[in-house]
Amino acid sequence: MEKKRKRTWRKIGKWILYAFAASILYTVLCRFVWPPITLTQAGAVIEGYGLKRDYVSWDKISPNVKLAALASEDQLFPDHEGFDWKAIDKSLNGTTTTKRKKKKRPRGSAASTITQQTAKNVFLWQGSGWGRYVRKVPEAYFTKLIEWTWGKKRILEVYLNVIEMGPGIYGIEAAAQQYFHKPASKLSRQEAAMIIACLPNPKRYPVVPTSKWVSRRTPHILRQMGNLEGDPDVQALLK
Repeated sequence: MEKKRKRTWRKIGKWILYAFAASILYTVLCRFVWPPITLTQAGAVIEGYGLKRDYVSWDKISPNVKLAALASEDQLFPDHEGFDWKAIDKSLNGTTTTKRKKKKRPRGSAASTITQQTAKNVFLWQGSGWGRYVRKVPEAYFTKLIEWTWGKKRILEVYLNVIEMGPGIYGIEAAAQQYFHKPASKLSRQEAAMIIACLPNPKRYPVVPTSKWVSRRTPHILRQMGNLEGDPDVQALLK
């Protein structure tokens, strides 16, 4: 019985080791190639939304889109190493103030950085409830892994290509074509801000026809873009 138990634990240990090695291999692979499909995208197909998606490289995404994403979702993205601890503390305690070079910095997506959102979208699953808590440990693992192996530009590039921007619409190119009938490279500041404004819940807050949320959120994002674009770290990232 004791030998059988030891063999069982050895098998479990081997499978954990294989899973760990496979996760590293796939993460490094995604540094150079696009994810074939994500769990969220597969879920959209199963739910009947279809899948509108067209991956585009960094230089085919308008700087307006990149700036809008930073302004709305994660203004400290160029500086942090995957986690915005001050924003996390603020979301938990509601008292910590966060500054970026003497400018107020909105929390963004519930203290979830762009790196965390990318890790969740590419490697894991969406949703709330118990699944949200089960996801936290692997999300932290993949967040650090892509920070170490991808670099900031690749993280932002993948983020803008995989996130949901409407029912069955994934990535900025598909969103640009769907809402404004133009490529992502040609989006204006206003159009970029409108698309990014829907991100908290793109199924609930449509870009076109424009929901009340998007109408209210867009001017705020535009103001934050203006505040942020002169920052040297942001300029260096967006080049």
